[in-house]
Amino acid sequence: MAKVKLPKDKQPAIKIAAMPKDTNPGGSIFGGWIMSQIDIAASIIALERAKGRVVTVAVNSIEFHEPVFVGDVVSCYTDIVKTGNTSITVKVDVYAERNPSNKETVKVTQATLTFVALDENRRPRQLPDLDKK
Repeated sequence: MAKVKLPKDKQPAIKIAAMPKDTNPGGSIFGGWIMSQIDIAASIIALERAKGRVVTVAVNSIEFHEPVFVGDVVSCYTDIVKTGNTSITVKVDVYAERNPSNKETVKVTQATLTFVALDENRRPRQLPDLDKK
């Protein structure tokens, strides 16, 4: 398990504690729960960039590096890596902080997702210019 440090230059999109109800039969946290947190975190930055409704259209990649355990504090850090006319691609790095008495931080998952901005009729719409408020 490779110990790492949380990114110092930015805040996580979300931070949440892994709970017993989220475990799989093997005793670690269910991968689907982690995927859900990734989608929520990525959608926040996509929504901000689109300045309105977005929808997840693809999980381009996801890699599980380490398990997450009950009690771990999971942080999802996001970056927009690409934009198109209507689409936004977001990279998510997921870290787990564990063992509070001797804190350890590990990168547990990384993923890339693509979102499309939607209009009021739930149809794809052009992303607004960055300089427009």
